[in-house]
Amino acid sequence: QVQLVESGGGLVQAGDSLRLSCAASGRTISSYVMGWFRRAPGKERDFVAGISRIGGSTDYADSVKGRFTISRDNAKNTVYLEMKALKPEDTAVYYCAARPAYAVGTSYYAGQYNYWGQGTQVTVSS
Repeated sequence: QVQLVESGGGLVQAGDSLRLSCAASGRTISSYVMGWFRRAPGKERDFVAGISRIGGSTDYADSVKGRFTISRDNAKNTVYLEMKALKPEDTAVYYCAARPAYAVGTSYYAGQYNYWGQGTQVTVSS
């Protein structure tokens, strides 16, 4: 199994930037397609971004394209989410997730991710 711990959330103003980190332990993340999801108050957990096992392929939700960048450093067993030009509607708890080992491709569906972190709160004030 792999354990995931997110960090880097906080309270920022609209237009600011943040970088979230997801540190993995238990197993090397090089075997896992990784993703970031978020849950805003009163809403479902939504896909934000995904990255293939070696980082050659990424996917983004339309709402964050051009503003967010997902990356990974398999040597550090860490996945990142760089967030720029933040908007109040980006306010949510952000979760890191891993698909089953050796799964192919990212997925927009939370049910296709086996492992989850506890989440980190991002609050963007207007």
